[in-house]
Amino acid sequence: MSLLKIAVPNKGSLSTAATDILRESGYRQRHDSKELRLVDAENGVEFFYLRPRDIALYVGEGTLDVGITGRDLLLDSGAKAEEVLGLGFGRSNFHFAGPKGRFTDLADLAGQRIATSYVGVVRTFLEERGIEATVTRLDGAVETSIQLGVADVIADVVETGSTLAAAGLETFGEVILRSEAVLITRGGEAPAGFEVFKRRLDGVLVARSYVMMDYDIEDDRVAEAVALTPGIESPTISPLHREGWVAVRAMVPRVGVQRLMDDLWDLGARGILLTDIHACRL
Repeated sequence: MSLLKIAVPNKGSLSTAATDILRESGYRQRHDSKELRLVDAENGVEFFYLRPRDIALYVGEGTLDVGITGRDLLLDSGAKAEEVLGLGFGRSNFHFAGPKGRFTDLADLAGQRIATSYVGVVRTFLEERGIEATVTRLDGAVETSIQLGVADVIADVVETGSTLAAAGLETFGEVILRSEAVLITRGGEAPAGFEVFKRRLDGVLVARSYVMMDYDIEDDRVAEAVALTPGIESPTISPLHREGWVAVRAMVPRVGVQRLMDDLWDLGARGILLTDIHACRL
């Protein structure tokens, strides 16, 4: 049987989270970080553990069928690979930053020297806006490039901003890119086994975002309760032995679920229970 060949980050911020979602999707994963390849014949897949920056290139060339990498790395690579699913982890925002008070608008970038680890992303961003500037690739901490006189501006991932502030820098202009981990393929006809693989990941993503809610409520309040908990398609409503009461079961978003429980209680619902969902198919 032909195995679906999947590239997985071997290290860095994406590696652990990628391994977790694959395990939750029912796939075997390596126990030794030195392993570069793992065959899960039972599930029809073969995993290759590669540098995150190289994954888009392998998938784009057709050497591997599928990959998990960052949207930033995909776009920066220029590879002929396509994003097919956002995975909800490894989120980051890219900004321009310069000495405090010196830059306020993107127009100020014209003619400047910009240091970044993501040359492809930055050049594309500038070209789309008609801004001409010199973009230089620097790996590692780029904040010191301005102090050393190598650059006037940097373009980098910004999380809390504390690192920039310590270097006397501040962000300006719009966000260059909002990145996260993504599932990628080469495009065209999907390889054998891909739809099953994607469906499993989809199921885990939904399960992470929803919980199962059960509660009891009087018949004459059902319509109001169901308006609060419509479920994915429709809630399950079952009669109870107690006359005039029913049991309701529905999938509800995890975000805001405590407030939802309060609202249902005020409506007269009782026996309100929440259960984690580990996987699903919708």
